[in-house]
Amino acid sequence: MVVGFLQSKDPRCPVSDTSIKKFLKLGVQMTLENELGKELGLHLDGADHVSYQDRTNVITKSDILYSTEPLAPDELAAMSEQSILISFYAPFNPTNQMDTLAGVKNEVYSMDMIPRTTLAQSMDVLSSMASIAGYKAVLLAAEQLPRYFPMMMTAAGTVKPATVLILGAGVAGLQAIATAKRLGAKVEVFDVRKAVKTEVESLGGKFVEVEGSKDDKDAGGYAVEQTEEYKQKQQEKIHERVSNADVVITTAQLRGRTAPILVTTAMVNDMKHGSVIIDLAASTGGNCELTQNNTTIVHDNGVKIIGDSFLANRALIDASALLSNNIFNYVNTFIKEGALHIDGENEITIKSRVHPPQNN
Repeated sequence: MVVGFLQSKDPRCPVSDTSIKKFLKLGVQMTLENELGKELGLHLDGADHVSYQDRTNVITKSDILYSTEPLAPDELAAMSEQSILISFYAPFNPTNQMDTLAGVKNEVYSMDMIPRTTLAQSMDVLSSMASIAGYKAVLLAAEQLPRYFPMMMTAAGTVKPATVLILGAGVAGLQAIATAKRLGAKVEVFDVRKAVKTEVESLGGKFVEVEGSKDDKDAGGYAVEQTEEYKQKQQEKIHERVSNADVVITTAQLRGRTAPILVTTAMVNDMKHGSVIIDLAASTGGNCELTQNNTTIVHDNGVKIIGDSFLANRALIDASALLSNNIFNYVNTFIKEGALHIDGENEITIKSRVHPPQNN
């Protein structure tokens, strides 16, 4: 059986020296598109059962084909009818490419649809990348903020610690809390889920509570839509904390919907000169009303707003290592005794299959 990996515009590499060794132990052959991973130092010298080939050969010869980016229609048509495709189709995203799968005979799986359960944690790319993004968001904010993060006592006077407000205590938010605390900042955290209060406080953050939130334990790690009454209370409380913050890091996203606006223009207007907003939800509209995706803007009052949903790529080597581990753990569920095996009762593969459409 052949497992193939394609190049993409995404700079992360889907395989590593470690994951390749694991694949080979499963008794499979591997084909990689020419140059894949070489710029990140991937070493295949002397490796048996692994070969670099052109894109067409990888597509046509693979029993399991991985591509970070969805394939073009002509590439889908070139796949062997018995093979499967693993990619990221983001079916809940308005800009998804699900329409390209019409008429495709192969089974297609989307890794962004892997359920966020304990059993699937080792395959959860979204969580892996969110952890890096939360870490990098704090480092970026510390670099851009024209102040110290920690309290400093000097002969010239005492400098107060910076106040960092983190909106959303998911994977990215929790990593941001831990990183900001290590840098000596005062950390405040808001999340609609009261259940995360203990985690926030265990990391040294102060949990900002707003009464009346609607919690959804089945939301898969995403935020859920709240009542209008709650949103009003939320806006008032966040406005109060934003105006006091030196750094605001926003992480809240709604699955398949535009990110909720948590930081309005009025709030930005009341922030201190030189404050920084890092918006990790920029690719889905942003949590700040003024966010522009992949852009840094400076508001009239000197507040810097950085919209970047792909901060994980700033730690490219580790992002690639984690991605390759996630991919191996997922692909491994399709391999049994060195052959392609699709378990029709495996919850992870059932929920992550996007084509043919599920019956339920």
